[in-house]
Amino acid sequence: MSALALAVRDSTTMLRRNLLHARRYPSATLNLLLTPIMMLLLFVYIFGDVMSAGIGGGDADRSEYVAYLVPGILLMTIGSTVIGAAVHVSMDMNEGLVARFRTMAIHRTSVIIGHVVGSVLQCLASVVLVGAVGVAIGFRSTDATVLEWLAAFGLIALFALALTWIAVGMGMSSPNPEAAGNAAMPLILLPLISSAFIPASTMPGWFRPIAEYQPFTPAIETLRGLLLGSEIGNDGWIAVAWCVALTALGYVWATARFNRDPA
Repeated sequence: MSALALAVRDSTTMLRRNLLHARRYPSATLNLLLTPIMMLLLFVYIFGDVMSAGIGGGDADRSEYVAYLVPGILLMTIGSTVIGAAVHVSMDMNEGLVARFRTMAIHRTSVIIGHVVGSVLQCLASVVLVGAVGVAIGFRSTDATVLEWLAAFGLIALFALALTWIAVGMGMSSPNPEAAGNAAMPLILLPLISSAFIPASTMPGWFRPIAEYQPFTPAIETLRGLLLGSEIGNDGWIAVAWCVALTALGYVWATARFNRDPA
């Protein structure tokens, strides 16, 4: 059997292990989903009229704000879901499972790849669930073509992959699962200071660069452009560049920590 076939086989085994773990403890994933769903419902039904009037500069229209809000909430869902990957990786490190895997005749990176692929699949499932909630409360994307839907799905998957690698690196570097969860909290906080809820152009001048020069804002604006037909401009390639850079950084970080000899 070739080295590639062995790597695929071992990675598939590790993926199945992580998916079984997620199935046995669904409450962990559901708890992470509560934040974006509560934010979606809160901003639509409590602040929706006020926010829509402020953004549109006219009469309140909650349906327009639902369309504006859902793309940001979908990417916020990814940020909250990948926290589970950081916690699970840290648990494996602290419980000695990773040390045990190092001594076994398996492909070394298959342990990490199993976590990454499992987390990406959970992110996509979470996005579908939150998207269904968005559709139930009025989100529609009638003008998007099939190609634009495929591009939107590809962007979501690429963004999930990038944040997952960062979360795995955080889990590998944290002394315990609690610290891993705390270290990954910026992945939930960054969408709050992005263009997810209001346009970056309406923010104070001193705060606007914080919202503009971070990975969530260009990804959110690109997703809005694909699903709602708004102008994408440079946000598309900036979002892809962020995803590629974060994936590379997370991969190097995670593999370096995994290959480090235990103390």
